[in-house]
Amino acid sequence: MRPIVRVSETAFSAEDELRAFMRGRDDSGACASFVGLVRGGEVSALELQHYPGFTEAEIERIASEIAQRHSINGLLAIHRAGRMTPGETIVLVAALSAHRAAAFKAVEELMDWLKTDAPFWKREWRDGEAAWIEPTAEDYKRRARHDTETA
Repeated sequence: MRPIVRVSETAFSAEDELRAFMRGRDDSGACASFVGLVRGGEVSALELQHYPGFTEAEIERIASEIAQRHSINGLLAIHRAGRMTPGETIVLVAALSAHRAAAFKAVEELMDWLKTDAPFWKREWRDGEAAWIEPTAEDYKRRARHDTETA
């Protein structure tokens, strides 16, 4: 099973992508998904930079490992790059599986990896000023939990 991975500079509809991903998949009894949105509040924009080709290949490599580890029938990862404003969809991850537990685990593990280790460079815009941001200690703690679960 080869995961579907896409990095997009343009907005996408999570609902349309999920519907297309599930269409005709009678090999699966469960689909779990996560949709991430750009947070607002003091943040006026979020900007993500990446290396085209390299970023997609690295996400596909990790997604393949996760899919194999959890016996996933299908795995989808769509991630935005470029400049986004609050409320815009930034990421969609979905997993198809025979049973729900494996699908939930795969989605959570891939999201935690995307948050901490995916080759994206992020900066937030506040009051006209930009600042580069890094994953938090809590993000890394959540990510490390998967290493101990599969060891």
